[in-house]
Amino acid sequence: MDPTDAQEACFEAGIKFGSLYHQFAGTPVSPASAASLERAIEEATENQPYCESATVDVREDRLAADIEHGYTELTGEYMDVELVIDHPGGEVVASMAMEDGYPLMRLNSIRE
Repeated sequence: MDPTDAQEACFEAGIKFGSLYHQFAGTPVSPASAASLERAIEEATENQPYCESATVDVREDRLAADIEHGYTELTGEYMDVELVIDHPGGEVVASMAMEDGYPLMRLNSIRE
């Protein structure tokens, strides 16, 4: 059975999150560099096929609590992310946010 357009759009969202998370996890970040890192992650993710938009919020309030030697390493606990995937025949909005101590990635809406 061939996947539906919506299923393919969901797959693309998963690929984008895997790329985003594993490419940038471990990047040194501080409250002073958070905004430029947000833009870099957004632009890198939006370069990928079907990514209509990426919105990244590096949570400076969470960073401040964990700063040692002027920075910490970026992990999912410091990011809120929303992706819009516009695949032919389907659009998906997906997000990542902390839930029960884990950076949970979820589908918010699917439109065929």
